[in-house]
Formats: sequence, structure tokens, C-alpha cells
Amino acid sequence: MRNNRAMTLAPHRIAVLALDQVVGLDLGTPAQVFGTARNADGARLYTVDVCTPGARPVRSTAGYQVLPDHGLELLETADTVIVPGIHGDSLLPDAAVAPEVAAALRAACERGARIMSICTGAFVLAAAGLLDGRRATTHWAYAERFRRLHPGVDLDPDVLFVADATVLTSAGVAAGIDLCLHVIRTDHGSEVANRAARRCVVPPWRDGGQAQYIERPVPKAADASTATAREWARQRLHEPVSLRDLAEQARMSVRTFTRHFRSETGLSPAQWLLQQRTDHARLLLETTDLSVDQVARRCGFGTAAALRQQLHQRIGVAPSTYRRAFRRAPEPTATGPD
Repeated sequence: MRNNRAMTLAPHRIAVLALDQVVGLDLGTPAQVFGTARNADGARLYTVDVCTPGARPVRSTAGYQVLPDHGLELLETADTVIVPGIHGDSLLPDAAVAPEVAAALRAACERGARIMSICTGAFVLAAAGLLDGRRATTHWAYAERFRRLHPGVDLDPDVLFVADATVLTSAGVAAGIDLCLHVIRTDHGSEVANRAARRCVVPPWRDGGQAQYIERPVPKAADASTATAREWARQRLHEPVSLRDLAEQARMSVRTFTRHFRSETGLSPAQWLLQQRTDHARLLLETTDLSVDQVARRCGFGTAAALRQQLHQRIGVAPSTYRRAFRRAPEPTATGPD
């Protein structure tokens, strides 16, 4: 007797390569973020394992040692390899990395694995020769040192993350979370990424092109007063929302509101509203069968032409092209004996 069974797809395998003086937060980020990514049935979409050269313990910046279960052989079968940051005083002053580490990273890249770095992990990728001629980023505080050591890399220290084909780099600390969510969104769409973000209690999306927060003072609690207006606007993206409307919701003058808004978000109200509308349009394109005209109206763009223009400016593709990229074929079925 035979029947149809849905084939279970194996989770995507992630190897996190920890080197001596690994940054504790960077090391934990992949397991935390990717570990919360589940499909509609609750099944894990990724597995995350840690390795070190020779499976030896390494020191972390958080005051503990990392006792890995794997050596560099883990990189031979991983679908994605992530290198967390290492402490600033350990940033490979001679621009070199252990030969076995460099060889393992290059081999993984050459066979098509996705390669990622968090924060100063970009120094390791560069030392292994994986960033030459590529655009990349790292923590802004180490940008000048990076440029001196690796002049062949097109470094952009003003963004949160950079995706250059299958090699991805992120800026400091929390930008690693943004990069991991970006990868989940690329692999499985916004719905899965948003669920993972909610589990991690972080914003589901910060555009990779958004500027790093370089020496920007944190607003005092009393100044953080535009949140109500922002939430009010999010519920009305399909309606015209003026600056005066927003200011009235916050009970401020337009001038005061604009100053507070930029201090809190780093954007003008108009830029922020456009970002919210574009992100909502992307979600609708990924998760619904609404026409482009309908999506445009629901997001406040009015016409498909206006949506096309904004989406192309933001991510370089038309709505229909973006939607096709996130449409997934039904899972294959297999026929086998009972």
C-alpha cells in the first residue's frame, strides 16, 4: 500500500566560528535569532552549532570560556558560516589569520556556503582574503584600522550591514541581529522574520542602508514623546498623514515635534513615514495575493506607479519582481511504501 507524504526539508545548517577573545554578545546572537525562526508548523528552520580551531576552548570577552563541540570540520558541511566579532585589542595587527582558519573559510566560500561576519569578525574574513574587491562594513570605531590593514576592501562604515552576493558583513553589536533577521527574511520572507523578531523582542526591520548610530546621544526619557504619534500613524498608513496631524497626536508644535522625532528615530517624519509604507508594502507583496494597485492603496502610495518608484529607489526592483522572489513553490511530495 502506498500513500503521499510531505517530504521534511532538513533545517539550514549554520556554523559559528569562535576565535580567541570572541565577543560574547556576537557569539550568542546567531543561536538566539536563528533559533527562534520556525515555519507555520513550529518546526525549526535552522540549526546553529559552534566550532573553534581544533575544537579547543577559547576565551570570550564576557568572562567565560567557550567549550565547543566541533572543530573546523564543521565548516565543511555548513550552509552558512558566521564569524562573530573579536575584541578590539586582538584585531589581527599583522592582518593575518591562522592558516587553517583561512583555508577553512576559503573552502567554505568556494563551495558556495554563505559567509557572514558580525562586527569585527569582518577583520577575520578580510584576513582570509574573502573581502578583497567587495563592499563590506564593520564597527565604525575600527573603520580606520580596517582600512589601513585591508585597503583592497570597499569599506562602508556608515551602514548596519552589507550583503555582497554570498558574503555578508554587519556593523557593531546589535547590527548583527539586524543581519540575522535580514537573512531569515531573505530565506523565508517577512512573516517568519517578524515572528523571530517578536520572540527576540527587537524591531523586525532596520534597513541595511540605515546609518550606524555614531556618537549620537540617547534622548532623555522625558524627550521620548513621539512614540504615540508613530503608533497612530502605523495604524493609518492607508490614509493621508500630514506632519501637522502627527504633531497634534503628540500635542506639540510642528517645529518641536520635528526636532524630537529626529532625535528619537534619526529620520525626519516624512522619511520615517515613507519607510513604514514601503515596509508594509513589502509585507503585503510577500504574504498576500493583492494586486499591486491594491497594495499601493493600502499602504498610502495611491497608485501602482508611485509604489513602483519607491520600491525601486529603496531596493532596486519592481513590485512584481519582488513578489516573485518571495513566492515559494509548494513542498514536494514523495511516494513511498507504508
